Amino acid sequence: MKRLLKHLKGLYKESVLGPLFKLCEATLELIVPLIVASIVDYGIGGEGGVGHTVFMSILLVLFGAVGLGFSVVAQYFCAKASVGFATRIRGALFDKIQTFSYSDIDRLGTSTMMTRMTADTSKVQNGLNLALRLLLRSPFVVFGALIMAFIVDARSAISFAVVIPILAVVVFSIMLISMPLYKRTQNATDGILLRTRENLSGVRVIRAFCQEEDEMAAFSEANTHLTGIQKKVGMISSLLNPLTYVIINLAILWLMELGAIQVSDGVLSAGEVLALYNYMSQILVELIKLANLIIQITRALASASRIADVLDIPSSERSGEITEGAGGDVAVSLSGVSLTYGGSSEPSLSGIDLTVRRGETVGIIGGTGSGKTSLVNLIPGFYPATEGKVLIDGVPVEDYDVVALRERIGIVPQRAVLFRGTVRDNMRLGHKDATDAEIAEALKVAQVYDVVCEKGGLDAIIEEGGQNLSGGQKQRLTIARALVGSPDILILDDSASALDYATDAALRRAIKTLEGERTVFIVSQRTSSIMHADKIVVLEDGEAVAVGSHKELLGSCDIYREIHESQFGGGEQVG
Repeated sequence: MKRLLKHLKGLYKESVLGPLFKLCEATLELIVPLIVASIVDYGIGGEGGVGHTVFMSILLVLFGAVGLGFSVVAQYFCAKASVGFATRIRGALFDKIQTFSYSDIDRLGTSTMMTRMTADTSKVQNGLNLALRLLLRSPFVVFGALIMAFIVDARSAISFAVVIPILAVVVFSIMLISMPLYKRTQNATDGILLRTRENLSGVRVIRAFCQEEDEMAAFSEANTHLTGIQKKVGMISSLLNPLTYVIINLAILWLMELGAIQVSDGVLSAGEVLALYNYMSQILVELIKLANLIIQITRALASASRIADVLDIPSSERSGEITEGAGGDVAVSLSGVSLTYGGSSEPSLSGIDLTVRRGETVGIIGGTGSGKTSLVNLIPGFYPATEGKVLIDGVPVEDYDVVALRERIGIVPQRAVLFRGTVRDNMRLGHKDATDAEIAEALKVAQVYDVVCEKGGLDAIIEEGGQNLSGGQKQRLTIARALVGSPDILILDDSASALDYATDAALRRAIKTLEGERTVFIVSQRTSSIMHADKIVVLEDGEAVAVGSHKELLGSCDIYREIHESQFGGGEQVG
């Protein structure tokens, strides 16, 4: 938690005023039993009579009103501090995640980061809110009630000094036993949430393979496990109230017996015995509150530790200072490049040598898992090369300023990702100042302009993930998004898989007609998509087994020829 306290900066006033007003409320609460004692001793059965009773009753109402005001103000400041704290933590987490490289995200996992942003942050917020309200108030009331009891009658207050340690032992023993179980419950809950998230995101796959029954059985098993832990911790926690009430009631009986004797002897008044009873009740309530508070704080501290662990992870993405290339004819050069993903012992790419001149179109083909996406991910520096050098315009990728480098590269990933909003908003994702004319031109090149017009133009709404679009429409929109801003290097990572051959061919022809010497990388499973490329790289098991034109590879590369013949039956196909 110490590592997160810096995010309280600017909220110190609220963090101090909240507990301060709570202590003011607690002070009034400690005075109330004395007022009740005065009503009993001097009002109802004493010299003060009705006048004293009415006056003290009005004073009680006034104390209640003022105490309510203190409580409301305290709650306002505590809520403001805790919500502000949680807001800053979420912001810090989001900012941190944005700095992570692909390797960092792969290592952490999406579900882990989502849990930190949501459940863990909420637990920290609730824990801080409760701590500001009760961490000082509960001990203050317990010890204040003990002191007030000694002020009323030292002999009777000895029972308080005996009961409080016994209560503390019971309360904190139950708490210490239940805390590890609460942690297990939290972990089991995370497992339930992960399974639920996977089922929701993969519902189509589950139904396609008729796995509903198996998934329900697996969920039921995990849910039963969670229920078992919750029952166990619930049974232990349920002992708290009965045991504490038994102890406190025995203490009250003892107090009443001593009080009755002392009242009979004239040492104590009835009002003073009632005050002692009220103080004993206050101690009981506050000890139970304190036990629950510590459990909540323990949960919050565990969540805070997980959040801090993410914030403390150094980003592996490095940004240089160079914003312009060295120039020359060579746009991209890979020399002896190898790539091994974190946690993997086998390289995904090894010994890649490739020189691409400005304005060339490069096709990349190979079997599943051959390293096609890994290769193009090296160009914008998504992953650092384990060995060798990747040069863009003669400058190593790692020496470029990250923003400057990626502004020059238009990327269409394998999975078409669109965000909820208008078409215009999605097209301007990488270029905020793009004009409607530039967007329209990109849409035309991507063969999706007519589709956008039919749906209402640039103001048409795209649902989350592009759910109101077909697969081909989503792919073409992501291609258009990459074309906005006229990037020097365009990477199409198997981004035409959902397009028919005619649309794919029209798209490639339109890209060829774009102004400027644009270097294009096309990753594809289809030879028809890359046969007109200036050079084609054939990958197998992370190695470039052949580089050449379509005709050259048909004659010299068995792998390429087999892929082509499997798609076109051995006949030459021109697209």
